[in-house]
Amino acid sequence: MSYIDIEYVNLVSSRLDKFSHKKDNLYNFRCPYCGDSQKHRTKTRGYLYQKKNEILFKCHNCGVGRTLANFLKDNANDLYDQYILSRYKEGLTGKATNTPNPKLEFDTPKFKNNKNGVVPISILDDEHLAKKYLLSRKIPKDKLNKLYYCPKYKEWVNSQKQTFNDISSDHGRIIIPLIYDGKWFGFQGRSLTNDQQLRYITTILDDSQPKVYNLDGVDYEKSVFITEGPIDSLFINNAIAMAGADIDWNFINNTDATFVFVFDNEPRNLQIIDRMQKVIDRQLPIVIYHSDIKEKDLNDMVLAGRDVQDIVDTNTYYGLEAQLKFNTWKKV
Repeated sequence: MSYIDIEYVNLVSSRLDKFSHKKDNLYNFRCPYCGDSQKHRTKTRGYLYQKKNEILFKCHNCGVGRTLANFLKDNANDLYDQYILSRYKEGLTGKATNTPNPKLEFDTPKFKNNKNGVVPISILDDEHLAKKYLLSRKIPKDKLNKLYYCPKYKEWVNSQKQTFNDISSDHGRIIIPLIYDGKWFGFQGRSLTNDQQLRYITTILDDSQPKVYNLDGVDYEKSVFITEGPIDSLFINNAIAMAGADIDWNFINNTDATFVFVFDNEPRNLQIIDRMQKVIDRQLPIVIYHSDIKEKDLNDMVLAGRDVQDIVDTNTYYGLEAQLKFNTWKKV
């Protein structure tokens, strides 16, 4: 018999009328099912007793019999939940026991108000360092409300999820929120200059969500472009972005939409070549740039005065044609 059984018998004892400990592993009290005798208030015909390695309940008046687990479930439901979990931790539930496995149900985590401590880029003065940087990159003004600025990045991140042990060298960053169903499940912090050791820092608050930017901002009944980074996605219509280097194939495979993959224009980058080949092998649409395009990503193409929407629309291929275009592109 488990020490856990004795512990929970003791815990429930104060709720049982006329409870007494008769001897080792035998307990007596008024039956909570039938109430024992209404005439004789001292009658106690309910028993908890040991049989083999289990504690069982039996009433010698009404005949009700229960395992300890079911007895607690009927008469002390709060203790029942704790009892099941305690036995589960000790490996004492499931088959070959009288105790069921617990129903392990978890609510979706409720995170703190992520917007406290950050401000939308759109309301900042045009001369503010963060807004000035984004405007210099020609981010469309109507997309600035999708981005935020945090003056004390490390301190704010720690208020959402403990991440940094040392915040003495705190600094400001642009915040790119990852949102699903209106709730922030993560974010990226983008440095204001390109000379930071880590230009992007990704923090995930809810690992159950795909690491994808702009999940709520596209029409899945139309073709959805997938860019390598959130900033590039702001330059074309109906676009999402990978918030990590790898493609979330589980998200792709389980979403009813046509995805068009838009990778950076780096034919000598072996990682990009490998990812592009995997997309082509899956017979999915992919953008493969014409040889006269030298800029490495959509943002650089915008800075060079190119129409990036037209580029992705007119350079999308799949199947055998994509493979042939890809073979030519990676030789450039």
